[in-house]
Amino acid sequence: MPLFDRLRAIPALQLDVALTALVLVVQLWPLLSSARESLSWWGYAVVLAATVPLMWRRRAPVVTLIVILGAVALYDLSDRVAAQPVWYGALVAMYSAAAYASRWPRVIALAMATVGGLAFTGSSDTAVRGVVLFVAAYAVGRAAAVSRSHAAALEERAAQLQRERRIEAERAVERERARIARDMHDILAHAVSLMVVQAEAGPVVVRSDPDRAEATFDAIAASGRDAMTQLRRLLGVLKEGEGQRAPQPTIADLPGLTDQVANPGLAVNYVVTGTPVPLPGDVDVAAYRVTQEALTNIVKHSGATRADIRLDWRDDELMIHITDDGKGASRALPRGGNGLIGIRERAAACHGTASAGPRSDGPGFEVVVRLPLGVAA
Repeated sequence: MPLFDRLRAIPALQLDVALTALVLVVQLWPLLSSARESLSWWGYAVVLAATVPLMWRRRAPVVTLIVILGAVALYDLSDRVAAQPVWYGALVAMYSAAAYASRWPRVIALAMATVGGLAFTGSSDTAVRGVVLFVAAYAVGRAAAVSRSHAAALEERAAQLQRERRIEAERAVERERARIARDMHDILAHAVSLMVVQAEAGPVVVRSDPDRAEATFDAIAASGRDAMTQLRRLLGVLKEGEGQRAPQPTIADLPGLTDQVANPGLAVNYVVTGTPVPLPGDVDVAAYRVTQEALTNIVKHSGATRADIRLDWRDDELMIHITDDGKGASRALPRGGNGLIGIRERAAACHGTASAGPRSDGPGFEVVVRLPLGVAA
């Protein structure tokens, strides 16, 4: 660990006590080592007064500087003191005032120290040397304050970035959970609806057309197997260490979806106009899922005998129209239901739009989804 980092790790009070003790030893040493036997106690008292206040240099830097400067000015009142400068404590106090005091108090303190040094020091050389030392201590203190402020700003910025990354990660988890919930809703609602419709029609078909009964029960089994396959694929996303995952259904699977939905009581017509182009992965999956959800609602709510799916490929967008001839808005696709919400959310996630309502050209219901085209990944 670098020396500066080690010093920063020391509690401030312990560091100030150690610094005060060091300065006190240095300034008392000439008095203690002097061969003269008649030194006055005055020198010891002044050194103590000019050093001990350093323990408060962070909490009251300007007051500490003023007290120490006042004590230093009294050192030469006695002739029986060691010939030494007693500026060490004052220089540390000046550094502390520059580093910890607010702007105007520290500027006033610097001015007082400069004027006092020039006015009350007997030798001009000593006065100039003292002023230079005080200005240098002030400059070092300001540099330390700026460095400390810059480091604090960097730490705060790093903490802010860490918080933003954590929030974004949480949002990504929420989006993924919402996506998985929508997929599970689409898969289960579609499969269960088809199985219920086919199962209800099964007894009728058995009595009226035994040859079609086998196809009806095959359709029920196929719907169940397809739902299980998609659920395994979806739940595999939640497992750690999962190997290669099977792709999600895309717009290319819509013909198979329409064949799966069609039954003796519901004819499904699938039409494509325009020139198909490759789609980005999320748009490709969304096109399949919104169509699946619309067909599921037709099977569950509309009582329709016919459903039409039209994909209209345009220059910059794909329009998906799903219509039926059922009972209309009174039963088909409730506005507050999960189905319509899921369709709108999937379209919005791809920067598209979705609307639903009664058909304007006759009985029934229609869902219109607009998905912008883009360059496929």
